[in-house]
Amino acid sequence: MTVDATLAEGAAQVLRDNDNGVILVAAPSLYPHQWSWDAAFITVGLARVSVPRALAELSWLLGAQWKTGMIPHIVFDAADGYFPGPERWRTELSPNRPATPPTSGICQPPVHSLALAAIVEAARHGSAADRRMATEFVRDTLDQWLAWHEWLATVRDPDRTGLFEIHHSWESGMDNSPRWDAPYTRVTPGAMEPFVRRDLAHVEDATERPTDLDYRRYIWLVDQMASVRYDDAEVQRVIDFRVSDVFSSALLALSSDVLAELADTVGRQDAADRLRAIAKRSRDGVAASVSPATGLAQDRDVRTGEWLSTATVGGFAPLLCGGDPGLVSAQRESFLGPEWCGHPELRHAVPPTTSPADAAFDPRRYWRGPQWPVINWLFARAAVERGDDELAGLLREESLRQLSDGSFSEYYHPLSGAALGSRNQSWTAAVALDWLGRAW
Repeated sequence: MTVDATLAEGAAQVLRDNDNGVILVAAPSLYPHQWSWDAAFITVGLARVSVPRALAELSWLLGAQWKTGMIPHIVFDAADGYFPGPERWRTELSPNRPATPPTSGICQPPVHSLALAAIVEAARHGSAADRRMATEFVRDTLDQWLAWHEWLATVRDPDRTGLFEIHHSWESGMDNSPRWDAPYTRVTPGAMEPFVRRDLAHVEDATERPTDLDYRRYIWLVDQMASVRYDDAEVQRVIDFRVSDVFSSALLALSSDVLAELADTVGRQDAADRLRAIAKRSRDGVAASVSPATGLAQDRDVRTGEWLSTATVGGFAPLLCGGDPGLVSAQRESFLGPEWCGHPELRHAVPPTTSPADAAFDPRRYWRGPQWPVINWLFARAAVERGDDELAGLLREESLRQLSDGSFSEYYHPLSGAALGSRNQSWTAAVALDWLGRAW
């Protein structure tokens, strides 16, 4: 068996092992439920194995969509052992949540149309039944995906800046990134119900996870949202954390363009036009956030009006959504340069989540330095979208080298290459399968 075949079989086995018959859990112990953007990445890999199973994964997620259009960041399964669980989220207080299953009350980045496109692509090379199922799914669910994108573009961007806001760093997917350090200094937890963290029991070293102070702030924000029953307008009024997320806004632009193409295939020109309008406004908002001093895109603290200039992977948002050729070219050069993928001390030439040249760089702690295979995949996928097969190929080659240890870890030490976080992570296995199935 070749090295690639061995890696592909190992990745497929991870997905089989993590499938509980209803959902494919994000990880076997640390993450025993369905996470929104994890489910999207997982579906990309599942499409390589079974189109019907991939469609079922997205169907379960869509079944938990809120009446507002929001797709929640966690859809809870019956499994125990994760905090905060449904009893702390208390989303049953909201009239907008689904009757069942229980969910969290926040969202995650909108990458689902990339998964939907992967299913459609796989179906084209599959059976007639696969092609029919994929086409019918796009047609039948398009309005739900559209409602999700429009909720982000309107409710979460009330001033139509092109950058939608988040109310918890968990919504960015990059929980403890230095991107959020300044806003979190203004989050001061008051009296709150005690809690016990469960995440530390599933990693070898506590320095791989957010700190206890981080967690107090995280749960304080959850409690603030629950106190106003997750009403969108009231949350914006009371929440201590309101930040325009440039990276997620770039993903909204990319995903809206991809979803518009899918809408075209089922004769929904009305939806396609609305999605392309969202994509354009988001792309313009991302471009307007770029710092003239650093060339990196910036988040913005909505409460203070402050632009948040950090040396993190979020700064490369224009590489995800495209736009002005000069901006994209300059970003590409920086991305591959000596402070990022070309840093001489990196074990693998893929983006660290914080530049090793920056004082905030921590090579072990979650989103403060480690390299994440799913982030590599996103940049590769976006490069393909704008015709940059060279960059996509470089990221694919380096990422597969990184994953050759067969641990399918959540993230990796950028200097030593050591596996960190949860092992047998579903989304890591899924993007490995996708890379092995194409020649970017």
